Amino acid sequence: MEFYGTIGPACGNRERLAGMFYHGMTGVRLNLSHMCLQDAAFWISEIHMAAERVGITPQILIDLQGPELRIGEFKNPKEYVLKAFETIYLGTEQEENQIPVTKKFLDEVFEGQSILLDDGKIMLKVVKKDAERVCCNILIGGVLKQKKSIALPGVEIAMPTLTQMDIENLHLAKQYGVTGVMLPFVRGREDIMNLKAALREADAEDICIFAKIENFSGVDALEEIIEEADTVVIARGDLGNAMPLWELPAVQKKIAKRCQEKGRKFMVVTQMLASMETSAVPTRAEVSDIFNAVLDGADSVMLTGETAAGRYPEDAIRYLVKTVESAEKFLQESIE
Repeated sequence: MEFYGTIGPACGNRERLAGMFYHGMTGVRLNLSHMCLQDAAFWISEIHMAAERVGITPQILIDLQGPELRIGEFKNPKEYVLKAFETIYLGTEQEENQIPVTKKFLDEVFEGQSILLDDGKIMLKVVKKDAERVCCNILIGGVLKQKKSIALPGVEIAMPTLTQMDIENLHLAKQYGVTGVMLPFVRGREDIMNLKAALREADAEDICIFAKIENFSGVDALEEIIEEADTVVIARGDLGNAMPLWELPAVQKKIAKRCQEKGRKFMVVTQMLASMETSAVPTRAEVSDIFNAVLDGADSVMLTGETAAGRYPEDAIRYLVKTVESAEKFLQESIE
């Protein structure tokens, strides 16, 4: 079993990382949605030195931008505090008090459409549209920072597999000791083949491919994705945005079962210990979730905000590892 944490301000130094490795972390995810690999050079150096201190060779995963829609950069301010029942505009121009979006996105929006921002944390509803912008009611508010994800439930907008920044990062991957690449929003075999071609071009064919299932296209194309990827990632954040949340557990179970039947490794991610971003102890539901992922056959599990921005990154890794060990013990005793 592999145990991954996500690096961020909360754990971006070798002392904290060494503690996480000591508690059982085997690899680290770098989220390159908002930064390039060169910008993460200091963190990567800290990862390697922390792992060396504990006597292990770390797995390093880079999570690409991939075919995911994002809002643009804000003109002013640097973040918006969106309050429920108020209104906000989305438009193609970088104007004050307007969230910048692409023309391609604007073309797909219609009145009455729901819009999800920042992995579904914020929800809007379109009440009026013209050629340049849309006016939205804020249904669920929150703090919105620039370059966060934006999605239209039930609508898929054609996007290239890789961004220019993704391609540049792949060419630097081997130089920085990257062992795996996570491709978001995989829609089918073609996306993985495009990534494989880019890795060949970068002389990095030995880097493993982690295909993230995050929408219905990925679920529908699961068979061909299983055939091409090294690891299938059940990425429950955006996957949960694509369907009613009460349907998500069944989809997770189906993906896990099919991966096991085909002998393909799979990873479970997103909100595994979400409460530990602010609490030193997880909920009973969270440890049960991890336990069940192991029983379903997961080969790896990952923490995201819990380690990148949470207050207790070392404790979160400890609970993750200890819960998996408990599940593995249970499985072994069941066999005996």
